Amino acid sequence: MAAVSLTVNGKSVTAEVDPRTLLVQLLREHLRLTGTHVGCDTSQCGACVVLVNGKAVKSCTVLALQLDGADVLSIEGLAPSDGPLHPMQEAFRENHGLQCGYCTPGMILTAVDLVRRKGHELDDRTIREELEGNLCRCTGYHNIVKAIAAGARAMQGSGAATKAAE
Repeated sequence: MAAVSLTVNGKSVTAEVDPRTLLVQLLREHLRLTGTHVGCDTSQCGACVVLVNGKAVKSCTVLALQLDGADVLSIEGLAPSDGPLHPMQEAFRENHGLQCGYCTPGMILTAVDLVRRKGHELDDRTIREELEGNLCRCTGYHNIVKAIAAGARAMQGSGAATKAAE
């Protein structure tokens, strides 16, 4: 067992883990943050995406110990539990960007990182290209793309992109 210390959703966390423990396992099994999903175990689907130091990372591809000292943001930390949804979450709700919801946390966090990197005015082609590592088995992506474009615009001026990256 080895100790790992991280900041997860703004809170300091220290855990004793097997050195082979993946970040997704630490989040789900040790911290009970089950919004981060395991969809494929092969880094193909994107259901496990979280933000690590503000950047989208597939949490099934990184060992928890590799992130000692890092800042991790999961879907549970994107918006306050007693407050309004993050603009990207609200855009997914308003634009019907989800169906079963399994891929949604990874899609939303990927979208937040996309806005951080590419800005608030995103065209359909850019969004579709950037979603290449995220799979949805329920929809044709049309509403997901609409939701991300709307969420990106809504994040402008809200400080949400900056806050999520911190």
